[in-house]
Amino acid sequence: MRIARWTHHGVTAEGFVIDDRVVPFPDGGTVAALLAAGLGAAHETYARVRDGRADDAGGFGVGGDDAGGDKRGGDNGRPDDEVALTEVTLLPPLVPASIRDFVAFEEHVEGVSAGVEGKSDVPDEWYQAPTFYFTNPHTVLADGEDLRPPVTERLDFELELAAVIGGGAGEANLTAAEAASAIFGYTIMNDWSARDLQAREMKVRLGPAKGKDFGTVLGPWIVTADEFDEFLDADGFLGIRAEARVNGELIGEDLISNMGWPFAELVAYASRNSRVVPGDVLGSGTVGNGGCLGELWGRNGGLTPPPLREGDEVAMTIEGIGRLVNRVGAAVPAPALPPARPRTRTRTR
Repeated sequence: MRIARWTHHGVTAEGFVIDDRVVPFPDGGTVAALLAAGLGAAHETYARVRDGRADDAGGFGVGGDDAGGDKRGGDNGRPDDEVALTEVTLLPPLVPASIRDFVAFEEHVEGVSAGVEGKSDVPDEWYQAPTFYFTNPHTVLADGEDLRPPVTERLDFELELAAVIGGGAGEANLTAAEAASAIFGYTIMNDWSARDLQAREMKVRLGPAKGKDFGTVLGPWIVTADEFDEFLDADGFLGIRAEARVNGELIGEDLISNMGWPFAELVAYASRNSRVVPGDVLGSGTVGNGGCLGELWGRNGGLTPPPLREGDEVAMTIEGIGRLVNRVGAAVPAPALPPARPRTRTRTR
């Protein structure tokens, strides 16, 4: 199943993508409610919508007493609120409760550490447990939406697969098996990055912050986890292909199965002494072998390929999900702020 949100003639709707059309959930249902209800409820809702479409198609334009008579649906017997995918503007497929972004690909760490920090290094601590940071759920962009970055000389993309949490979550300290059952589906994630801003703030041993939180793309839709069962190996790794192109040129490609941990273990780790809840998004981290420019800058010893510029198109494709395409728009200058001022460290007024 593919699940999406969209606008059509100024009206927002949420529902399923079936073939080349979008079909709203019945009874005004929402993605958030479906995630909370879980994958079983999603299948029941999908069957209800599918059967309804069949009834509508059978009632119009197929001969019998209804031929040429009262039209219960729109063109080709479709329900009136069903629309061609090409006629809608996609929104992010959910409003995330939170976004955790992991760094689960060793090859990415090797390259990007050299590109951002000046030397290639995979610390021993990386191997001990999956590491993540929280990024901004309020600056999520959709497929086809232009990025308006900060002023930066080193704009980059990051190709990731993201898991979306559904019903079955909410408890702390999930086992990997429990965490696997809480994964509702997957979507493509592009973690836009300003590497010069990121490099500065990471020297303070905190972040990333403003080098990241200006834009994250999710989309084009959520594909339910059961659609990927055939790609799972015995350890839970997903053997699906991912690639990134800039202006049509292939920059990087990898298999998601090259993660250091499968998604179920990432979710379990995120729940340690904490909670994951329906609507949470967990990014895999950037794939290796050119999943971002920063990795290649580190390996090449310079800015080759060049940083992204206004007008560049970044296209990401992940097997089983589809294609995510965004362009870089004009940078947005921010108001100036002064640097820290030396203080006297007096202890009394």
